[in-house]
Amino acid sequence: MHKRKLFPLASFVVVLLALALVGCAGAPWQGQNATGSQGVTEVRVGSLKGPTSIGLASFMDRAAGGGTANAYSFTIASSADEIVPSVVSGDLDVALVPANVASVLYNKTKGAVSVIDVNTLGVLSIVTGDEGVSSLADLAGRTVYMTGKGTTPEFVMQYLLQKSELADKVTLEFKSAPTEVVAALVADPSAVGVLPQPYVTAATSKNPSLRAAIDLNDAWAATGEGATMVTGVTVVRNDFLRDHPAAVEEFLKEHAASVDAANSDPAGVSPKVVAAGIMDNEKVVEKAIPACHLVCLTGGEMEGALSGYLGAIASVDASSVGGSLPPKDFYFQG
Repeated sequence: MHKRKLFPLASFVVVLLALALVGCAGAPWQGQNATGSQGVTEVRVGSLKGPTSIGLASFMDRAAGGGTANAYSFTIASSADEIVPSVVSGDLDVALVPANVASVLYNKTKGAVSVIDVNTLGVLSIVTGDEGVSSLADLAGRTVYMTGKGTTPEFVMQYLLQKSELADKVTLEFKSAPTEVVAALVADPSAVGVLPQPYVTAATSKNPSLRAAIDLNDAWAATGEGATMVTGVTVVRNDFLRDHPAAVEEFLKEHAASVDAANSDPAGVSPKVVAAGIMDNEKVVEKAIPACHLVCLTGGEMEGALSGYLGAIASVDASSVGGSLPPKDFYFQG
């Protein structure tokens, strides 16, 4: 069963306030889940438009057709601050969120969530039509348009600019959605923006003078820190994990198979991505999937990638991970 809900955007500050308020209230983790007489569990999943959810498309299609052991409902939202309060309140059981948001959730709820997989690696690029931009150093004195204030894109840029000694030389101007950054770049190809896939593909398709001038995966690797860039992860409420471990295991199995389907057959999966409301252009999705770095990393591989990434961004701004790095019990080992 698919549920597609679109909400107006709000600042990530609202999320932090909501977390703080719920954290002060009694028994915030009281969401109920129905388990039918045949042992079927309802699993309520929240995710985001864009690459974070592309790896879910085949899974969503199978669930809608009754091909899964449990019953799944999916909420596809436009930003993390539409998903997080529903996890906190117990209205969602599983959520695909920006990597740093998972750590913030863990800290603000005093360990009430666990991360169960890494679903997306680095998907960000510097996009511009200015041929003079080929490295981060070329951004000095420029304004860079981007989205994701308070989430992965902002902290990635902060980290890279600091490592490149450009933190006080580049102005980051935030838009509310990637489509607004695309519109700004199409209107003025000399402008500079940070975009995730598949919006990079959408922008360069709309205006051939635009190009992905800098892959931020490459810029990240060039820092020499050794950490992997991580964009999205999947978290579960620990109450749900405790009560329905088999449902969580099935989710991971289905998610991994769905990611494999997307990576191996972009043309076959792109119609499912559009049907699910994740993106609206099949050709753009098909072309973008190979650059989306979709994965389903679990166990030690997940912990290694995510802990290294969180450590890197926390070294620039501890608030990016909720004040402190989460301990080992944050990482679900199955």
